[in-house]
Amino acid sequence: MTVLSSIRRRLLSALALALVAAGAHADPATELRIGYQKSASLFVLQKAQGTLERRLAPQGVAVKWVEFPAGPQLLEGLNVGAIDVGFVGEAPPIFAQAAGARFVYVGNDPASPTTEAIVVPKDSPLKTVADLKGKRIALNKGSNVHYLLVKLLEKNGLKYSDITPVFLPPADARAAFEKGAVDAWAIWDPFLAAAEAQSNARQVADGTGVVNSYSYYLAQADYAQANPHVIHELFANTLDAAKFVQADVPRAAALIAPLQGLDVAVVRTSLKRYRYGVAPLTPAVAADQQKVADTFYDLKLIPKPVRIADALPGNAAAATVAGK
Repeated sequence: MTVLSSIRRRLLSALALALVAAGAHADPATELRIGYQKSASLFVLQKAQGTLERRLAPQGVAVKWVEFPAGPQLLEGLNVGAIDVGFVGEAPPIFAQAAGARFVYVGNDPASPTTEAIVVPKDSPLKTVADLKGKRIALNKGSNVHYLLVKLLEKNGLKYSDITPVFLPPADARAAFEKGAVDAWAIWDPFLAAAEAQSNARQVADGTGVVNSYSYYLAQADYAQANPHVIHELFANTLDAAKFVQADVPRAAALIAPLQGLDVAVVRTSLKRYRYGVAPLTPAVAADQQKVADTFYDLKLIPKPVRIADALPGNAAAATVAGK
């Protein structure tokens, strides 16, 4: 049996738990609304190729792609029902769950710690993470790099309070970085690769040995409960897209670059840093995500403790039935 077949079977089993526990009897969906960011290269590739549309058409399901500037905004869209499924980094789901958002984790991509980093201008006197004490660091609040920054500071003997965070979305952060309005910038690919190639950025440190940097696939709980077959097809198509990238990075980059608005060379660098292979969350991955949640609560970045288990398909469905 192939790895792809095994992953598909595990995915259906995980989603079936939610369906059975919730007792969902909703009619199958006729549309799949996908929230994505420009950094979500596999979603961008699928959008460019139209492969998912062709895959779901025989089932009578249309596909709508909805772009968001970053993960926190995507989670807002998921929470208000503007999208059915989204793809984000580690931090946004935790901030959203702490705020009462209802969703389920339906899958994750492998750890990719080199896809995020703290950068400074190439001629900056700042050489190490320890040099960041007292400095202004741009980042997207509640994003993947928020956790990266916290853990890098901790590893180098600094506290979060030792720096001044400047909360900006990627486009505004890049402008501030280029104008010298901030001392450093915590950012993820492909924006990271673009900053290195076009904005004279130099890495101080990436996530290697500090964070795992998993990426997560989230869904509205009701949608996941009623439409596991649609999410199964989405994941199967995403695995096919991953194989396409791994087999021919230059060709994949040429397809993705126009939609990301980046040079092909930048996209190639970004694609090579990521690891691909969507699968249902294992206990180890869920435990890693719980560490992220606990860190944010300890720092008072979220208002209450978050239990990742409550947002896993079977548990989320059971909590709904119990009226929790």
